[in-house]
Amino acid sequence: MTPDFPKITDLVLIGGGHTHALVLRMWAMNPLPGTRLTLVNPDPVAPYTGMLPGLIAGHYRREELMIDLVRLARFAGARLILDRATGIDRENRLIHLAGRPPLPYDLAAIDIGITSDLPGLPHAIAAKPLGPYAAAWEAFLACRPASPQIIILGAGLGGVELALASAHRLGPDARVTLIDRAAGFLPTLTATARNTLRRHLGSANITLRLATEVTTISPKAVTLGSGETLPSDFTLTATGARPHPWLATTGLDNQNGFLRTDATLRTSDPLIFAAGDCSSLPDPRPKAGVFAVRAAPILAHNLRAALTGKPLKPFRPQSDYLKLISLGSQTALAEKWHLSATGPRLWRLKDRIDSRFMDRFATYPAMPAPKAPAEAADGLATHLTRRPLCGGCGAKLGAGVLSQALAALPAPSRPEVRSGPGDDAAVLTTPNGVQVLTTDHLRAFCHDPRLMARIAALHALGDVWAMGATPQVALAQVTLPPLGPALQTRVLAEIMEEAATTFRAAGADVVGGHSTEGAELTIGFTVTGTAARVIAKGGAKPGDALILTKPLGSGTILAAEMALARPPGLLVGEIWAACVDQMTRAQGSAAAILTPLAHAMTDVTGFGLAGHLLEMLDASDASAAIHLADIPLMPGALDLAQTGHGSSLQPANLAAVSWRMTVPQDPRTQLLTDPQTAGGLLAAVPWDQARAILADLMGAGHDAAIIGRITSGTPHLTVT
Repeated sequence: MTPDFPKITDLVLIGGGHTHALVLRMWAMNPLPGTRLTLVNPDPVAPYTGMLPGLIAGHYRREELMIDLVRLARFAGARLILDRATGIDRENRLIHLAGRPPLPYDLAAIDIGITSDLPGLPHAIAAKPLGPYAAAWEAFLACRPASPQIIILGAGLGGVELALASAHRLGPDARVTLIDRAAGFLPTLTATARNTLRRHLGSANITLRLATEVTTISPKAVTLGSGETLPSDFTLTATGARPHPWLATTGLDNQNGFLRTDATLRTSDPLIFAAGDCSSLPDPRPKAGVFAVRAAPILAHNLRAALTGKPLKPFRPQSDYLKLISLGSQTALAEKWHLSATGPRLWRLKDRIDSRFMDRFATYPAMPAPKAPAEAADGLATHLTRRPLCGGCGAKLGAGVLSQALAALPAPSRPEVRSGPGDDAAVLTTPNGVQVLTTDHLRAFCHDPRLMARIAALHALGDVWAMGATPQVALAQVTLPPLGPALQTRVLAEIMEEAATTFRAAGADVVGGHSTEGAELTIGFTVTGTAARVIAKGGAKPGDALILTKPLGSGTILAAEMALARPPGLLVGEIWAACVDQMTRAQGSAAAILTPLAHAMTDVTGFGLAGHLLEMLDASDASAAIHLADIPLMPGALDLAQTGHGSSLQPANLAAVSWRMTVPQDPRTQLLTDPQTAGGLLAAVPWDQARAILADLMGAGHDAAIIGRITSGTPHLTVT
């Protein structure tokens, strides 16, 4: 087994461009011991631009050209921060981000691509970045008019490809206009290639207007410098490469905003490298993906060399490259060395090249499962066949184990203790009222300590909110993985800063805690709160409505992401990002809405909806009926469950409650025992007030739902 060396230095990759994606894959196959690798990117997936015209034309599905950065970061053992870089403080080695505090670095690289938007001209969609363009195009296709009119600004190679792709997708009734301020058409191509493209534009009924200025763009029209107005149902800008503006503020040498690098891809700051379209080499090359791909091995080598004090290698890009230009239908034009050709075979060649690139991110080598030695205790081999241990609340011990272990625990002996084992929190009477006390911790499910701190804090606060209490103070318990002193300081500071921010937003203070070093990151909090009226699990009345304030599915989603799942038609990274968004939503406002009226309340966490609802029913001596169709699910959770993914805790949860449930044959029932991390509140409220409560919850931003009602009888759960 490879030793788990302490991380002592931070390497940060800014942007998920093609070069960085390949560097991450290379790193996964041969990581540098002692280095913590971080990827910063605003989106969980990154598009492969070479397949964009095929997507617009309808030849590819969206998921076929998206690199799942969440899967890739997991494979590489990298921390992934879903945020946008906005600047660099080089003196203090800090990367400024749009949505969180600055990020320290020891060595950094930038690969953020380019943009093609036109400042000052709203109501147009930019071809780059690709993600918003693809989403806008799909939305347009869903409600396009009978004879759509499309205007594309920029008649470079990209604009020509997108014009032909748009015309192919929309059919003969579409009218596509391609506009460029330049008088010449594709001057870098041969005359034969230019004439071929002109013929294809004409055949596709695409109007080419050169030497034409655009002055304004409205939602339904484009106005030219001549005063002429052209109607447009969809206006696209593909006007060439524009650098992201913040690069020019870094103080790094740049050429019109593009970062200058030397032949080793290093910028004017020796601690910062750059690659891809956002950079400019000493011998400049066109902004083409082929150079970004070819630069990846050099950047990977040079980052390792910079971290280990070894010589850097120069990047020597080829002087010319094969241009394969999509022509709308499944045919293409090829141009290189002043020679050109067209035909379906060239489309198939382009498709093979593009598919080979994407195949690098399709299937990753599987980690070998542990095997029992030839001589081992009976039962070890069977135990090792379990699902890999999950993070978050999926790492919790099963209800059966807990109930047996706690069976001999004596009842509280002190008169001020009003609750015992099984309650969401301990309840203590004080001279000034009632105080609740709870503790919880999470095994990390990702490499981002700040994100884990927020989720762990909200997870611990859930027990306080579930009892109708106001959070008061918190103590932290942190186990750090092996780290050098500098990274220990950084990581612990991130955790405590995020914890303090999260608890302060809930009205509580972090007043101390305990830290230690262990095998992996674990974060927990002990929280106290005060309440005028404690809402326990018991108290639900027949006829009460059951309200759930968050959708289910986090256990399944976290397990699938950890397993590097790639189900057909799904991008697990996007599903995971949406799941994280739910987990980071505080439930304080939901508790404030529910507390005045709830008869009983709990939070849905490790034992799943069914387990926690049955705890409520036991404490209330009642039954319940819930409706599968009314239970909100996180996007993608059901699809992942149906492909065999699930939390390591789910089988134990099911075993603990299955004999007390009546359920239909429906795949959604599996998610009733899915363990939830930082899950929602489950409340029993008067039926006649449930709709008004639900409206208030939804108005406060909660994805809440009425999922069923309390019934009379021996505690039992009926699912329909």
